[in-house]
Amino acid sequence: MAKRGPYRKGEAKRAEILRAALEIFADEGYRGTSLRKVAARCDLSLPGIMHYFESKEDLLTQVLRVRDETERARHPEFDLVEDTLDVMRQGMRTPGLVELFVSMAASAGDPDHPAHDFFPRRYEVLRKAAVEHLQKAMDEGTIRTDVPAERLAVLLLAVADGIQLQWLADRSVDMQQPLADVLNLLRTPG
Repeated sequence: MAKRGPYRKGEAKRAEILRAALEIFADEGYRGTSLRKVAARCDLSLPGIMHYFESKEDLLTQVLRVRDETERARHPEFDLVEDTLDVMRQGMRTPGLVELFVSMAASAGDPDHPAHDFFPRRYEVLRKAAVEHLQKAMDEGTIRTDVPAERLAVLLLAVADGIQLQWLADRSVDMQQPLADVLNLLRTPG
């Protein structure tokens, strides 16, 4: 049965707020964006926007969730090498979302922070997808097998996160190249 009434309208408004926040953070940066700007784009007041979220941190965590969903939709047939590099290129085009990701990841260590549950689930999904692709490549003989796929998946995610930190400090750093280098090191000779 289709949802009707206020609940459906509330879901639609919440989705509108998240889309607006994602666009504004991508264009203007995490530090330079006020939630008042997001509220204005959605024809709401700041208290009105906060009606749809438990806190500012909850809204920011949900923006990251939407960013991840958007990237998964852009890459439905995920290719470990090409799509991972494309995600990094997208990050270089949207530094505000990279800033938001890094800031929220740092805050997620607090068990009371809204991002505390988001990040472990996110990494679980990403590791699982990476393990599947890595194991398939191992089975095909295209990448080395001396390190288990589960550990390689953790390593690739660590490189991806670490290069984002470096890039925020120095925009001359290429976020794609270190990942490409690690993936090349994993290839079998021949």
